[in-house]
Amino acid sequence: MIKLQDLSKSFGTRELFQRLNYHFPSGKRISLVGSNGAGKSTLLSLMTGQLDCDEGHILYPKTIELGFLPQEPNPNPKTTVVEESMNGSGRMQRLKQDYDRALSALEKEWTPELQKRFDGAETLWIQAGGEGLESKAKSVLMGLGFSHESLEKDPKSLSGGWRMRLELAKIFINQPDFLILDEPTNHLDLPSLIWVEKWLLNFKGTLLFVSHDRELLNRLSEITLHLANKTLTPYAGNFDFFLESRELKQEQDAKAAEGLRKRRASLEEFVTKFGAKASKAAQARSKAKLIDRLKSMEDEFNQDDDTSSIGFSFPPPAGSGREVLRVESLDIGYTLPLSKNVHFKLEKGQKIAIIGANGIGKSTLLKTLSGRIPPLGGTFEFGFNVLPTYFAQDQLEIFDSERSVFENIMASSDANVGQKQIMSILGSFLFRGSDAQKKVKVLSGGEKSRLGLACLLTQRSNFLLLDEPTNHLDMSSASMLSSALDDYEGSALFVSHDRDFINSVATHIFVMLADGRSRIFEGNLADYERLSVIQGFPNVLQTTEEPVKVKADSGNSNGKAEHEQRQAEKRERQKKERDLKKIESEIEQLQETQKKLELDLANTDDSSRGIELQNQIAQTLQNLSELEEKWLEATAKEDT
Repeated sequence: MIKLQDLSKSFGTRELFQRLNYHFPSGKRISLVGSNGAGKSTLLSLMTGQLDCDEGHILYPKTIELGFLPQEPNPNPKTTVVEESMNGSGRMQRLKQDYDRALSALEKEWTPELQKRFDGAETLWIQAGGEGLESKAKSVLMGLGFSHESLEKDPKSLSGGWRMRLELAKIFINQPDFLILDEPTNHLDLPSLIWVEKWLLNFKGTLLFVSHDRELLNRLSEITLHLANKTLTPYAGNFDFFLESRELKQEQDAKAAEGLRKRRASLEEFVTKFGAKASKAAQARSKAKLIDRLKSMEDEFNQDDDTSSIGFSFPPPAGSGREVLRVESLDIGYTLPLSKNVHFKLEKGQKIAIIGANGIGKSTLLKTLSGRIPPLGGTFEFGFNVLPTYFAQDQLEIFDSERSVFENIMASSDANVGQKQIMSILGSFLFRGSDAQKKVKVLSGGEKSRLGLACLLTQRSNFLLLDEPTNHLDMSSASMLSSALDDYEGSALFVSHDRDFINSVATHIFVMLADGRSRIFEGNLADYERLSVIQGFPNVLQTTEEPVKVKADSGNSNGKAEHEQRQAEKRERQKKERDLKKIESEIEQLQETQKKLELDLANTDDSSRGIELQNQIAQTLQNLSELEEKWLEATAKEDT
């Protein structure tokens, strides 16, 4: 597989890494982690040929199909989404071209040689799954959130986010041996993210990816590569294992460094005391050289990551009434409704995460509640003394791109917040010195997100409306935000596809469905999945489209064997679904039994009958608990 050999890269006087060496193992899922600015994206760009290294080499096998997400979508796509998705399959396209050329030659003139050439090209095309390429393309596109209707659309009519999803589909439909992805989930909603995760778990080639999604890092990573201090350090495990191993190593390094410091101090004392004595001069010089070596060793231990992270907490909000927001029969959208009859109530202190597929109006709901767009029908009303503040997914919706960071935050701040306090807030979000005078139009995505968060601290808000607040934030900053929101004494309604962030912050989950239904569930995502079964409400986190299993070495696959395997998998999946429905039915029956017994207990005056009923209720609850355990096990099996 790919090998890095003495790889070095600098930008001006800033050296990102020096003499990197690593041999990527075949068939492994590898995450690349490190602080912002450590050079993760630069390393991926070097490996994909978008940048040249200063020194060293990247060695590739002679025959390798490399897949990676481009920085911009194809400017000249095919006429439909599904056609463009198949256009990205490099290996399949070459096989199809060989097949078409052989067929064209055979149609013009028949010879034994041309027939043999066509038979060979046709066999390779069929064995590679060429006849099922369009079906595979549609399955991948649907998994990534494309509707049936959108498959025939012109790709140029799609938004930037959907164009990048299409580029991701092109990679998945291809059959790469080595797949490189830089933040692959940035443009995805939560259901699509889960589908992508399953697809990548089924991927048989080598995967190298960068992500700030902690759950994705933990679920996917078999090897974690840490890029820090200009070098790569591999850890044989997922992200949490890396953190534990690194913490242990840092503790060991600290002890070793302390031992070196004490030894150096002892030697320095000797040199100071005896350096001037002729009888001890040679010995003192020897010890002085040893001191220099010890200092060098200490410097190696004392190297910290070149990283800065934001640090803040929300100020105590103004008091509000118990009911913060009431939404009744709300229709949201632009010219046509995206969702109808939305209704829910949010109370003081609640932090509600909105989840659902893209295109059903999650962001539109926040824009409507923030007053950016009018409702198409129905009503919403804020409670007593509620002061809402809106954080947009695209910060250019809020900021004046021609004005500076400082000017924008001054314009949005409460009148009681002074310039000195604003500069302090900007500093805590890493806008220091001349950074405050930068125009917003030159800021990176991460800098715009940090500026948006800084603005939240300068307003007297007690109700936050947040649209994808962790987009473009590094993991450290996202963790700091989730911690600050968890401690926040106000209320919040937010959209996010980051599962770790949702589970850290949310007190409730508000689910929006494509058919217009919506419902609030108390707790985090796991609670929603459990309660949705009990309440008979759809689980949007369970993808209906199965991910297409892509094998790296598909050239030797047999079409019939693959069909039989798919049928066997389908039968197994149907059996798991039947088992799950049976358990769910038994749970519902026991719940009905429990209600009847509790009603009988409330209406009986016979003490002996009461004791009997209490025993029956206890046994029913025990049986119900065992069935719920079986349901959890069955659900876990269904996900495998």
